[in-house]
Amino acid sequence: MDIKSLAEQYNDYIIDRRRYYHTCPELSGEEKNTRAHLKEDLEALGITDIHELETCYGLTATIHGGKPGKTVALRADIDALPVKEETGLPFASHNEGKMHACGHDNHMAMLLGAAKILNEVKDELSGDVRLVFQPAEETAVGALRMMEEHALDGVDAIYGVHVWGTYDAPGIAFPAGNLMACCHGFTIEVEGKSAHASAPHEGVDAVMVASSILQSIQQLVSRMNDPLNPLVITVGKVTAGNRWNVLAGHATLEGTVRTFLTGTQVEDALRKVAECTAAAFGAKATLSYQYMTEPVINSDEQLNRIAQTAVTKLYGKESLITPAPLMGSEDFSWFGKDGIPYIYGFVASHNKDWDYMYGNHHEKYDVDETILHRGAAVAAQFAADYLAETAQQ
Repeated sequence: MDIKSLAEQYNDYIIDRRRYYHTCPELSGEEKNTRAHLKEDLEALGITDIHELETCYGLTATIHGGKPGKTVALRADIDALPVKEETGLPFASHNEGKMHACGHDNHMAMLLGAAKILNEVKDELSGDVRLVFQPAEETAVGALRMMEEHALDGVDAIYGVHVWGTYDAPGIAFPAGNLMACCHGFTIEVEGKSAHASAPHEGVDAVMVASSILQSIQQLVSRMNDPLNPLVITVGKVTAGNRWNVLAGHATLEGTVRTFLTGTQVEDALRKVAECTAAAFGAKATLSYQYMTEPVINSDEQLNRIAQTAVTKLYGKESLITPAPLMGSEDFSWFGKDGIPYIYGFVASHNKDWDYMYGNHHEKYDVDETILHRGAAVAAQFAADYLAETAQQ
């Protein structure tokens, strides 16, 4: 089973698929055509056990191995961003204001490449491989919807990767432990009392109260949080007031929380800070809190080892990199909410010889396409090695 050679043989196919999907991005919840084309691509590979989900534009397909064993899943997300592309590429987006600025076109291409490889050697596989094409990652609802439709029923482990624009190719990373933080959202509504600006004592200034809450939130991070625990609380939007010479009677703070903590401790602390700060000024604050994603933490020792070994087996120890944890988020961890072990990693996509670097979500984001067949090979090698090892247990 020479997966490396097969990946090199299918390099042009993988690049072609990446470029095709780059031309026709669709936003979260709108991936109808993307799914249809993925189905066509899978059928062209001879893969026929395909399932289209009903509540979202998710798609799964199964490659049945020639020997009995477990089922391992390989996942790619498929949605794009509302970004106007400025790469100047000959295969730039044809859909105005939409772009695969986060690299999900590459994820689809690498998974199709892995599927092509694994379907070629399926008789040697000790179990099945489920291909998971997930919509709506950017809005953090796609993984949950797929789980709600039982898309991972029968799966014993799941693998995923993300191309990353600030890491130099050809590095590939599967670091153990904390990898990507959660993404929680919150809104704080502040109720004060309007009054004329010349008589502030007759009202309760919601702008001033909101400002005090904002400052107290940062003190929560610096003085109430364990400094050894990564925590970011950012208020990105403040709305208040209707006129320059009137005290605002209402203000709204909207923000996000990024941490590796699980549980409600951040929500509880935010609520206490908001309510008590507002009360001190005679106002009222109400917190709404949304758990959008959980942190991605590579905690399964077996999967960590198999993934890391797959990289070194194919491309040597020098290709395995160990980046620091990121405070950005991914909804991939929802696939593990029912106890399914998972492994998640990064495929470095920046060519260090380029005189520029654009990170994910940038309107000029591009990848070094020489990484794509490597990403496909590692996914296929991981799946084959996992099935072989677990079949012996």
